[in-house]
Amino acid sequence: MVEEILPYNSTDEKGEQVRLMFDKIAGRYDRLNRIMSLGLDKCWRKKSVRWLKRFSPKDVLDVASGTGDIAILLARELKPANVTGADLSEEMMAIGRHKAERAGEDVRFEYQDCMSLTYPDGSFDAVTAAFGVRNFSNIGQGIAEMYRVLKPQGRVMILELSSPRWFPMNVLYRFHSFLIIPLMGRLLTLDESAYKYLPASIEAMPQGREMTEILTKAGFREAGFKRFTGGVCTMYTGRK
Repeated sequence: MVEEILPYNSTDEKGEQVRLMFDKIAGRYDRLNRIMSLGLDKCWRKKSVRWLKRFSPKDVLDVASGTGDIAILLARELKPANVTGADLSEEMMAIGRHKAERAGEDVRFEYQDCMSLTYPDGSFDAVTAAFGVRNFSNIGQGIAEMYRVLKPQGRVMILELSSPRWFPMNVLYRFHSFLIIPLMGRLLTLDESAYKYLPASIEAMPQGREMTEILTKAGFREAGFKRFTGGVCTMYTGRK
């Protein structure tokens, strides 16, 4: 199970380890993401926001928001009344606030534990998560919280890295993930553990139909998925 994959060899609960990890690497997180995804993460975010745009959500929550890339993109492209970015890492959100201000987008960032959101039932028209669900200490519980805070007919959109199943993409992916990413993490962040955790957490993450079954179990209808770039990234969607 993904909740058994931890960033550090520590007795701390996974949520605390994830918070510490992202606080440590926050300053270089965006640059590393661009380099290690070859810039494709921008394309994946745009495609996912384009899917959500057709539903014209007015109140949007982005969980595990990090430095706010998708929250800012949601604000720019969807023009909703409110966009809230929720995360455990204050260091990541501080960068997100600065980016939103610089972009001229109104995004509110708030400290939240995705396992136990403080928002009332039925607060949002859409809930998103980009590259953060694999860090949940309990994926089923986190998905259930996303369902709870959605309004009836509200939409969920989860963007997550995944493991390609077919040759030659699967071979290239494993070489990049298990050799190049940890090496770059060590050279650029001095925290090799964080970038060994990344590919390990992707491997452990429920993928494809297994993930849509988790969405369905939480109550979502029309749960489905779409793979991008040969399966390196997958978008999961559903309706309350």
